Amino acid sequence: MENNKQIPVFNVDPIIVLLLGFVTCGLYLIYWNIKVAKVLNAVVGKEIISEVVAIFSGCCTPVNLYFYYLVGKDAMPSVYEAAGEPQKDQSTLLIILGFLFPMAAAMIVQGDINKLYK
Repeated sequence: MENNKQIPVFNVDPIIVLLLGFVTCGLYLIYWNIKVAKVLNAVVGKEIISEVVAIFSGCCTPVNLYFYYLVGKDAMPSVYEAAGEPQKDQSTLLIILGFLFPMAAAMIVQGDINKLYK
């Protein structure tokens, strides 16, 4: 857990992510994408999600799908390893939810990120 000192703290209740996503008509998800990209890049130890991708994924569906693909395939395995959780591949689920219901995909990712801070 020595690396957690370098990981930015973004510990938000997943329900808050869902509610703020609805209330702001998705604008909160642009901010959320930027913050999550910083956390995931720190966990992985290199930039896998650029800030440009994080910003545009909040307003452009193809980029949003790419964002959740990167999260599921490249970032979440490192998050599970850092949190001491068993590995699971949720990339397909995140891509489908990212297309149909992005607030739910964000909620799932936030729940997994929160495990880093326990």
